[in-house]
Amino acid sequence: MIKKIIIIFFILTFGTHASPPNYFNEAKDLYEKKDFEKSKFLFQRHIVFNPKDHLSYLYLAKIFKGEENKEEHEKNLNTTLLLDPKNEEALYMLIEVELEKSNFDKVSELNEIFSSICKNMCTKKQTISKKLQDLKANNE
Repeated sequence: MIKKIIIIFFILTFGTHASPPNYFNEAKDLYEKKDFEKSKFLFQRHIVFNPKDHLSYLYLAKIFKGEENKEEHEKNLNTTLLLDPKNEEALYMLIEVELEKSNFDKVSELNEIFSSICKNMCTKKQTISKKLQDLKANNE
């Protein structure tokens, strides 16, 4: 009986596969403390072990926006939306990117998607529509 208990103990202790490390919470805490370099590193590390974690890509997009790295900012927003197509915050941020580029067709397309999924950020939808109208008027 004791042998069985010892064997079960060893199997449970050493026989299970370790789950991948989760750096997200630490990275988010550092982000909130505005330690962007360390949080960026931990979000990227988290993605290595959890490549489908859309929130890590979203936070990286925010960090790259602050660094004014437009290419990485947009790339991480697109990855966020690939993994979570209904992410309102990422969609809104991508609309802002496309507005800066004066890409009206893309803004209209994204605005339609945003309107259909908008739950938490619906007041921002009106802002997008207003900006789009103003830009179209200025270009005419």
